[in-house]
Amino acid sequence: MIGMPGKSYRGPLPTLTDDQRALSQELARDLHVLAGEIGERNVHRPAKYTAGVEFIERSFTDAGLHPTRDSYEASGVLCHNVVVEIPGKLPEIVVVGAHHDTVYGCPGANDNGSGVVAVLALARRFAQKPCTRTLRFVAFANEEPGHFQTELMGSWVYASRCKKRGDQVSAMLSLETIGCFFQDPGSQRYPVPMLEIIYPKTGNFIAFVGDTSSRKLVREAIGAFRQHAQFPSEGACLPAAVPGIGWSDHWAFWQHGYPGIMITDTAPFRYPHYHRATDTPDRIDYESMARGVSGVEHVITDLASK
Repeated sequence: MIGMPGKSYRGPLPTLTDDQRALSQELARDLHVLAGEIGERNVHRPAKYTAGVEFIERSFTDAGLHPTRDSYEASGVLCHNVVVEIPGKLPEIVVVGAHHDTVYGCPGANDNGSGVVAVLALARRFAQKPCTRTLRFVAFANEEPGHFQTELMGSWVYASRCKKRGDQVSAMLSLETIGCFFQDPGSQRYPVPMLEIIYPKTGNFIAFVGDTSSRKLVREAIGAFRQHAQFPSEGACLPAAVPGIGWSDHWAFWQHGYPGIMITDTAPFRYPHYHRATDTPDRIDYESMARGVSGVEHVITDLASK
């Protein structure tokens, strides 16, 4: 449940590579549009919600991809999951997703603009990279409270439609708040006391989290990350009842029998601006975020090449 392959990186972080520096700038550029210029995005702000969807679609299109809308109605508003597919040689599918909505009253830079712009950046890097398995990059609607863990979550709607089509989803990676990292001792908290004994008290790592049924995927993902990334990482396969384990779109895939994990900075237990109006683009650690996203690129390459 807690023993993971490889070892977490320790020590001073190396200088950013040229590719990581460019990625950091790319993430900052997109996030300042999504969470700065557009801001709060949910069914209470339908015009902003639509603007966010259009920005995501335009970003995919500019990368040479062909986005489609997986649409449905929630709270009287037409909502959209935005999907692009990069066909592989085999029918097995790796889904990489992040929710594009925000909690009410919040511009959502870290939650979850950080996940969305990472999905965009990763899609650009795989747009012309053939893989064995099919890749799908998805921006999901309606993960936040009001629809959270209901059949109106965009990820629930999407996973349900995948199941009805018979799609062979072999892995789902949910990118959920990946922009907050601290070097201060005591900056990391946990939902239950026993975890404080096992895991670091400094919030400088990225976490790979799943329930016990997804333990194989957690181990594969963090093993690939640790092999390629010089950045602290922690992994956990815990019962779904533990607070935080199912707090993102991977939960919806569990409900439909698909393996899924969350890749996260554990914002509810680290980020002081979580679900607040102060969750703005200037709060994000773009260099650390770029290191993490660069590592996730290797994870996807590994999973999609099997």
